Amino acid sequence: MENSTTTSKVMSRFYLVVTGLVLFGFLLIGKLLYIQFYEQDQGLGIDPNSIVKNVILEPSRGNIYAADGNILATSVPRYDLHWDAITPSQFLFDTHKNELSEAIAEVTGKSKGAVLKNLETARKQKSRYWPIARNVTYTTFKKYKSFPLFNQSTYRGGLIVEQEIKREHPLGKIAERTIGYEMQDPDGTYFRVGLEGAFSQYLRGDEGLRLKQKIANGQWKPISDANEKEPTEGYDLYTTLDVNIQDIAHNALLSQLDHFEAEHGTVVVMEVKTGAIKAIVNLGRTEEGKYFEKLNYAVGESHEPGSTFKLIGMIAALEDKVVNENTLVDTEKGELTFYGKYKVRDSKRGGYGVIPASKVFEVSSNVGMVKIINDNYSENPKKFIDRLYNMGLDKPLGLPIKGEGIPKIPYPTDTDWDGLDLPWLAYGYGISLTPLQTLTFYNAIANEGEVVKPRFLEKISNFGNAPTKVFSKQVINPSLCSKSTLDKVKSMMFNVVDKPWGTANNIKDPLLSMAGKTGTCQVDYTTDSVQYISTFVGYFPVEEPKYSCIVVIHRPNKAKGYYGSTVAAPVFKNIAKKIFNNIPYTKQQKVILELL
Repeated sequence: MENSTTTSKVMSRFYLVVTGLVLFGFLLIGKLLYIQFYEQDQGLGIDPNSIVKNVILEPSRGNIYAADGNILATSVPRYDLHWDAITPSQFLFDTHKNELSEAIAEVTGKSKGAVLKNLETARKQKSRYWPIARNVTYTTFKKYKSFPLFNQSTYRGGLIVEQEIKREHPLGKIAERTIGYEMQDPDGTYFRVGLEGAFSQYLRGDEGLRLKQKIANGQWKPISDANEKEPTEGYDLYTTLDVNIQDIAHNALLSQLDHFEAEHGTVVVMEVKTGAIKAIVNLGRTEEGKYFEKLNYAVGESHEPGSTFKLIGMIAALEDKVVNENTLVDTEKGELTFYGKYKVRDSKRGGYGVIPASKVFEVSSNVGMVKIINDNYSENPKKFIDRLYNMGLDKPLGLPIKGEGIPKIPYPTDTDWDGLDLPWLAYGYGISLTPLQTLTFYNAIANEGEVVKPRFLEKISNFGNAPTKVFSKQVINPSLCSKSTLDKVKSMMFNVVDKPWGTANNIKDPLLSMAGKTGTCQVDYTTDSVQYISTFVGYFPVEEPKYSCIVVIHRPNKAKGYYGSTVAAPVFKNIAKKIFNNIPYTKQQKVILELL
C-alpha cells in the first residue's frame, strides 16, 4: 500500500513536469511564430546597424598618365592603425609587450619606456581603439604588421587596420587644373573639375564593403581581417599631355607673368594634325604675388579677343570677295569717329596711310580693318555674321571638361544690336571667345583649313589591357575656307613675324619660322583705369606646321608693357624654340645654320 502511494506521487510529479515542458514548448513555438510573422515587420526596437554594419570601402581610382607614360595622378593607400587592448590574452601581452614597445619606439622615435607605458595604460583602461599610428604608407603599415603581437590575427593581437585612399600628383602642380579632381559634398552631391571630373565614371571603380562592430565611444571596429566585398580599381586615363612640353610652357608663362606682374594667364600647345593638347597651363596670382593653377582659363574664360579676331574678319572678307589681298585701304590719320564721339584708333599715331588689305592685317590697323568690314557689310551686316556662323564660331567646342565658355557673337536681329556692333566686331570687340576656341580656329589655318576638336585623351584602359575607349582625331569642319583664301592669310600671318613692319617681328628667328597674330585688347575701357589683355596665337614651323600655340596674359603692369608683341609673343617664341630643339631640321634650316 505504501509502495503504491509513493509510485502515485512520483507519477503525478512526472506528469506535472511533462505538462510544464509541453506548455513551455508551445510558448516557445508561439514566440518564434510571433517573431517570424509579426516582429519581423514591426521591428524588435533595436536597429541592427547600431551594433554591426557594412561600411563602404572607397575603391582605388584609376591612374592618369601623360603621353610619355609619366603618372600625373594616382591613388595611394594610407593607413590608420589602432589597438584593441583587451583582445590579447594576458599571457600574450606579457610575453610580447617589451619587444613590441621596442619596435614601435624604433619607428616613432619615442623612448621604449614611454611606448610601454602607453600600451599598459591602454590595457588598464580596457581601451578598444587605442591610436597607434595615423596616415602611414603601405610600407610602414607592413612594418607595424610584422611587430610582435601585431603579427597575430585581429582576434589574438588586436591590431585594427583602416585604409583610406588618397589622390596624389607625383609630378607636383603640372597641369593641376586640367587634371582636376572629384569632391563629394556632405549632402552627397559631387563637384567635378577637369579630367578627373569629366571621366569620373571610368576612374572611380566599384565600392567594397567591410563589416564593422560598434564598440565604446561610438567607434567602429572591423570584425575580421577580410572584407565582405573587395573594392575594384578604376580604369586608367592616358592623356595627350607631354610632360616636357608642359614643363616648357609652364616655366615660360610663369616667368613672364612674374616679370609683368600680371593678374593671370594661360598657354595651350596643340598638335596641328590631330588636335591633341600637348600642354595647357593656367596660372593666377595670389594676394602674395605667387602664381598657381587657380582656374582653367583656357577652357572656361570667355573674353573679347581684340586683334586676334582680325584673322576671322579677313577670311570672311576674302571669301565674300569684297576685297582681295591687294585692295588699297586708306587708314587716313589713324582715327575714325562714329556718331560724332565714338572713336577707333590705331596704335601708330598718324596712321599708316594708304596700304593694301594684307598690310592692314600685318600691321594690325584697327582703322583699316574697320573700313574693310564696315564699308562692305554695313548695308547687309547679316551677310558678315552669317559667314562667321557658317565657320562655326557661334558654337562651343563640346569639350569633355566641364565649364567651357559659350561663344558670344551678336546677330543683327538681336534687340540690342546697334550701329556700333559691326565696326566694333571688325577688330575684336563686342564678342567673346575662350583661348581654346581661338586657338582651334588658328590651328585650322595651319591644318590646311581642317578644323579639329581639341583632344585631351588617347585612350581609357584597365591594367594595361585592351583599351575600353580610344579617342581619335575628330573633325569639326573639313574645310574652313577656300584654298585661295587659306594661302593668302597664311602669307599674312607669316609676314606678321617675318616682315619689318609686322607687329611680331621682334620674335623673328633665323632657324625657326613662325606665323601668327598679336592681340592687344582693352578691358575696363568704360572706366578711368583701362587694363589690357595681351595675346599671341600662331603655329610653327611654317613649312610643315607641327604645333599651334596661344598665349594670353591678363592685366600686365602697364608701366612695364601691355602690347601683345611685348608681353605674349616672347612667351610663344620661348616655347616654340625649346620644342623646336626636338624637331629635326629641314634642309633649308641646315643651310642657314651652316651660314651662321
